[in-house]
Formats: sequence, C-alpha cells, structure tokens
Amino acid sequence: MPAHLTNYLIMLPLLAWIVWRRVSRQFGRQPIQRKRMIARIAIFAVIGCLLSLAGLHSIQLLEGLLVGVLIGALIGMVGLRLTRFEVDPVKGDCYVPNPWIGALLTVLLLGRLIWKVMQMQQVSAAAQAAGYPPSYAYSPLTMLVIGLLVGYYIVYFSGLLIHHRRFQQKHPGTKAL
Repeated sequence: MPAHLTNYLIMLPLLAWIVWRRVSRQFGRQPIQRKRMIARIAIFAVIGCLLSLAGLHSIQLLEGLLVGVLIGALIGMVGLRLTRFEVDPVKGDCYVPNPWIGALLTVLLLGRLIWKVMQMQQVSAAAQAAGYPPSYAYSPLTMLVIGLLVGYYIVYFSGLLIHHRRFQQKHPGTKAL
C-alpha cells in the first residue's frame, strides 16, 4: 500500500470519530463538567498561541487567525445567549446548546478540511510530476476557520463556567461533575 494512502487510512477514521463526538454534543441536554471545560479552554488557548507563531512566517496567517478568533468570540457570546440552562434531578446543572451554531461551525470546519485535502492532493501530484517534494502551506482562510473555533470555544466554555458558578452559589448543595 502506498505511503500516502496509509495516512488516509489512519486519519479518516480518527476524523470521523472526532466529528461524530462533536455533532453528538450539539444536541440535547449536556451536563456541565468543569474539569473538562477548563481543560478544553486551556487546550484551545495553547492551540491559538502555537498557531499565532505562524505569524512569524507570514503576517497574513496571523491576521487570519486573529480575525477568526474575534469573530469566533462574538459567535460564542451569541451562542451563550441562545443556550438554554436546565436543572436535571440526576445530572444537576445542564445546558442545551443551540444546534444551529454548532452545525454551522462543524460544516465550516469540515468544508475547509475537505477543500484543503483536495488541494494537497493536487499539490502532491504536481510535485511528484516535477520531481521535488510537495510543500503544504497554511492559508489565511484555514487560519480564520481555526481561529473561529478557538475563539468560539474559549468564550463559550468560559461563559458556561461562569453560569455554573452562579448556579452553585444559588444552590450550595450541588457538586460539579
């Protein structure tokens, strides 16, 4: 089996699993899990910081990332306003995310990933025909889409944690998951 197909054999099932988990968390009542949300905020912050280093290579990449983070933060605030908060007798403090915002972000990410994979295949084929190794570069649009996710999830999960803290102050007997 060619080496480039082995990469797809590994990455496609992993990508499908990640997308399935992401989509399943956009529907229905979700318990607020403080430790996971804090970890996700930290992970997205680290990803954003690491990707901002691409600005050392090209200022356009940094601009794309920063614009994406700002727009994502605004979408995160809208998402918080559209989120319903409920109390489950078993799970405690829960939230019901707006499925349209989650679906929009998922479609944008998948569309950009599919487009980028198709471009990489064309670049790889052209590089092989010319006899030199392929070069895969980030684009400002890809950085914008990644920035959307970074900004959205940092703001959204931070807002959920703030809501949960207020909920715990009003209901002192509850504990976080």
